[in-house]
Amino acid sequence: MKKLNAIGLEKKETGELAGKLNILLANYSLFYQNVRGFHWNIRGDKFFELHIKFEELYNNLFLKIDEIAERILTLGYPPQNNFSSYFKESTIKEAKQVSDGYKDVESILDSFKTILALQRELLDLSAEANDEGTNALMSDYIREQEKLVWMYSAFMNQTTS
Repeated sequence: MKKLNAIGLEKKETGELAGKLNILLANYSLFYQNVRGFHWNIRGDKFFELHIKFEELYNNLFLKIDEIAERILTLGYPPQNNFSSYFKESTIKEAKQVSDGYKDVESILDSFKTILALQRELLDLSAEANDEGTNALMSDYIREQEKLVWMYSAFMNQTTS
């Protein structure tokens, strides 16, 4: 007989999901801090435009960090909450150069590539586990971020293909 958690999902599957969500949380946390640095340190001819866009993005990332941590808790597991764990788990690394707007946007696009891949993995895992809550969250994030990739790519005069 399957062991179910408080929301009726199999504990083994939710444990795997919580682990992947903690990896996503680590990546979001570094992505967030990088974008904060971009916002604080941006210089140059695109200052006004990018300063506002970076603030919009880090506010959005902050909300997602909280939602992901709360989803992990909903599944019955503790979210990681320290940067030493985030540094170990995250594929996204600290940004060192944070005052060049074009390099900052390249970093943002690279971070979205990482985040989107992780979210697609979670989308598949959550579908297999019949976890509609995590699935809907990942689906919403993916749809929103694909548009942001298109917009940041347009800023860089790149295509998304």
